[in-house]
Amino acid sequence: MKHLTSTLCATSLMLGMMLSAAPLQADTLVIPLGHQATDNVSAMPQRGQTKGSVVQRHGEPSTRHAAVGQPPITRWDYPGYSVYFEYDRVIDSVRHRQSGSALTP
Repeated sequence: MKHLTSTLCATSLMLGMMLSAAPLQADTLVIPLGHQATDNVSAMPQRGQTKGSVVQRHGEPSTRHAAVGQPPITRWDYPGYSVYFEYDRVIDSVRHRQSGSALTP
């Protein structure tokens, strides 16, 4: 039994040393960046605004998408951003991604 224990300890130690000596590899992750400066965000519709106030301030959207799901979520597209509504209220405004912007090493 004592011989088995020492053999297992030696094998574990050798395996640990081999794994720690193995070269490490890493993948490079490229993350697209949005052009969402804080001064431009305030120009987009804000959470809680009504559809009427959005039209009054930003004009008619280029596209109105039909409501989906329950509660009904509606999307209006404007040049450069989209506005999402739950019933009659803005729940989010999202700037469209700009092509050609990426974080590279």
